[in-house]
Amino acid sequence: MAPIKRIGPSRLSPTRSRSVIHDGIVTTVATSNTKVLSLYDQARDALAAIDRNLQEAGTDKSRILMVMIYITDITMKPEFSRAWDEWVDRANLPLRACVSASLEHDHLVELVVTAAMDP
Repeated sequence: MAPIKRIGPSRLSPTRSRSVIHDGIVTTVATSNTKVLSLYDQARDALAAIDRNLQEAGTDKSRILMVMIYITDITMKPEFSRAWDEWVDRANLPLRACVSASLEHDHLVELVVTAAMDP
């Protein structure tokens, strides 16, 4: 059985991991460090956190398989997409889904990312 490595805790809660690695796959989650910014700014901040989490786990955004995006107001999706388009590795486009959700701590966006580890 492959071991499970947990990296954390998350900055939001001492009872949650920041990332979990199992069988060559890392799953990580991020929100913005600042709550008062626009959705665009929070998205940029959360995407930068994803970069840091992936680096800490030993991989990077070129290895992302899928991103699940939760935003509080689906009509603001274009703001997220603008930040995404500036950030995404265009040579290695992942799957992406975006849904509306209620989020805690006044966050406007939360990202859940699944990526492959480097071989």
